[in-house]
Amino acid sequence: MPYLPLRSLPDRPTTTLATAWLEELGAQLLDSATDRNVLVRRTLTELLFPEYAANWETAVVDTKLTRATRMSLATLDPRNITLEPEYYGECDDAKFQPIKPLLWLWYSFDRTHLAGQNVWLGVELRRLLAGHIFKRVGSNFKCFQHVEFSFGYNMEVGDDVVVHRHVLLDDRGGIVMGNRVSVSDYANIYSHTHSIVEQRDVTNAVTRLDDDVRITYHATVLAGVHVHENGMVGANAVATKDVDAYHVNVGIPAKSVRVKPNAPELKDAHVLKTARDRGVTPPGSAGEG
Repeated sequence: MPYLPLRSLPDRPTTTLATAWLEELGAQLLDSATDRNVLVRRTLTELLFPEYAANWETAVVDTKLTRATRMSLATLDPRNITLEPEYYGECDDAKFQPIKPLLWLWYSFDRTHLAGQNVWLGVELRRLLAGHIFKRVGSNFKCFQHVEFSFGYNMEVGDDVVVHRHVLLDDRGGIVMGNRVSVSDYANIYSHTHSIVEQRDVTNAVTRLDDDVRITYHATVLAGVHVHENGMVGANAVATKDVDAYHVNVGIPAKSVRVKPNAPELKDAHVLKTARDRGVTPPGSAGEG
């Protein structure tokens, strides 16, 4: 099959403007004096209702405006909305409330005309926000639109991780991703589960995706599953148990159907067979004197 690396594209006419906007936003997030709720409210108002950017406080109480308009303006401030994780019994407000405004900015931005399929800007903004939301995030994190989390603060992400569109990362019990992990469109990664008897009986368990793991289209990984190095969960599969290193698991429930040809044990076996076919005893094998 042909090897098709991603292309590099030239800057857009708005790249300089967008870069300056991201730098300004990043500087404010690094400033401990910044009120994140106000920052997010102001940012979203400028994006969605620029005519009210200078007078948001008076507009939300202006009875000349329709109730729908006033509600829309009010919800640009994260303090005026609730997110689902806030209802969870184990939600740590000391951790969640500081990042709630950033989650609201992340989700809201993805639904604006500025985001849409705007790849470069969306990736850059989400990379910036991830550094202030996640427990840990490595370099070159790439996340596409409409990805959602539970808490966000239980995410640990390595280098060169890619998360594609419409992915759910339920980090309620914790998600740990190694380096170069790839999660494809519409995948779901869970870290909590419910009792089949009592729905309110919740068990949290850390879900781990080791280095070079691939979770492919529409696949689901259940709570507590450990997908080992170079493991792969196939399209539409449901991983209910651990996936061995270099194994490809498919189906419901997902089971191993093959081992990747780059698996170390297969490489070693190939080297050993080739050497013996040539009448040579490989170093470290039986018979070496």
